[in-house]
Amino acid sequence: MVMIIDYAIPGPFTTLSQFPATVLETVSDDPVGICWSAHGLVIQPSEAQSLNLPEERFATNQLRSATDLVRALLALDPKSLAVSRPPEDRVIGTCRHFAVLSCALLRYRGIRARVRCGFATYFQPGQGVDHWITEYWDQDADLWTRIDTEILGGTVLQHPERSTADEFLSGGEAWQAFRRGQIDASKFGVYGTENWGPAEIRGNAVKDLAALNKVEMLPWDEWGRMTEAYDGTTGPDYDELLDTLASTCSSGDVAAIAAVYSHKDLQVPTDITH
Repeated sequence: MVMIIDYAIPGPFTTLSQFPATVLETVSDDPVGICWSAHGLVIQPSEAQSLNLPEERFATNQLRSATDLVRALLALDPKSLAVSRPPEDRVIGTCRHFAVLSCALLRYRGIRARVRCGFATYFQPGQGVDHWITEYWDQDADLWTRIDTEILGGTVLQHPERSTADEFLSGGEAWQAFRRGQIDASKFGVYGTENWGPAEIRGNAVKDLAALNKVEMLPWDEWGRMTEAYDGTTGPDYDELLDTLASTCSSGDVAAIAAVYSHKDLQVPTDITH
């Protein structure tokens, strides 16, 4: 049976069906406008620390689903999600949370959307920094458009609503570039940590595959052989599997993407999605 991934409908972490229309009906139906709404709902932990928010508020950083994130938001402020919150009334989360909320709202409006895990080249000169963004299908241009919800309105990137191929590399794209000798893997990793190198690219390639199958995990989740890969103990067979993963993801063939994801070393087990 051929699996078809429908990016216009929610996955397990992007459903908003539990919420009344009053919370959602005023959200824009324009893709960029939708992401602007999500931009005003999340705050990074580093920013939250400067506000001296209660320690228990930081637990939202561990929430996977848009349902749980929105529930936490509404507990702080019951207004529509179209209304930007002051920083102290936003959920605390990472770039992944910005991306997931954007994706959830886009899918709520029936717009084909998906979260991407990879590396941004615009935060630190000469480095690919671990990052998550959203992309949606632009019907007029007939292509996927990448948008970085977290930095909308900022000065980090001139056009965060339309990032280019050299500004963000998905995990699979970074893996292919590494294997071809086009990038220095030691310059790719998690800013502020010692986690840099091929292992980080391997991990993001697998996380991106899961996101393309509408399973948008947390940045620090590990499954399959990922822990071994981060430890550098996987061999050529795993790298060859990632070669297949990367080429399949870049092909845009959703049936093939679903088929690769079914591999036991790549699929997210159900016991870590709850």
